[in-house]
Amino acid sequence: MKGHKVYDFESHIVDIPDYPEPGVVFKDITPLFGNPEALKAMVDALAEHFAGMGITKVVGPEARGFMVGVPVAVALGAGFVPARKPGKLPRKTVSESYELEYGTDSIEIHADAISSKDTVLILDDLVATGGTVEATGKLVRDMGAKLVGYGCILELAFLNPRKKLTPSNEDVELFSLVTVD
Repeated sequence: MKGHKVYDFESHIVDIPDYPEPGVVFKDITPLFGNPEALKAMVDALAEHFAGMGITKVVGPEARGFMVGVPVAVALGAGFVPARKPGKLPRKTVSESYELEYGTDSIEIHADAISSKDTVLILDDLVATGGTVEATGKLVRDMGAKLVGYGCILELAFLNPRKKLTPSNEDVELFSLVTVD
C-alpha cells in the first residue's frame, strides 16, 4: 500500500462455516465496519492507493459497495454514484447485464450520473468472480468516462476474478486489501 502502515484487516473478517449453505465458508466483513480504527484504516488505505489519479466519481455496486465507496469518495474529494439492481433508481437509467452461475443479472446507473469528463473508480466490499465489477466497469466506459481502477476489501482469488477483468480492462488494476487464495 502506497505509504500506508500495514494494518491487519483480516483480523476483522469472520469466517462463518456452512453459510448460506453447507460447504460454503462465508466471509463476514461487518466487524471491520464496526471497529472505528479498522474502518478508518480501510478508508485511508483505499484512498491512499488511488490518490493522484484525478478521480471525480466513485461508483459502488449495491449494497455494500455504498458502504465502501462513500467514505473513500469523500477522502478523495470525489462524488459518489450508486450502481443498483434494476428498478431501484427513480430517474432514467442505463444498464448492463452480466452472467451469473445460474442465469443473468443487471446493474443500473442514473443516465446523467457520469459523463465523458469523469475519471471513475469502482469500489465494492468483495470481489468474487468479478462479474458485478466487470459489468459496472463496462457501463462506466459505455457512458464515456475514463475507468482508472477497481478496489475492494476482500478478493476471493480462488475464483479468479482477475481473469474475468483482464480481457476487457487490461489497463485497469484490481486492488484488494485482503486476498483469499
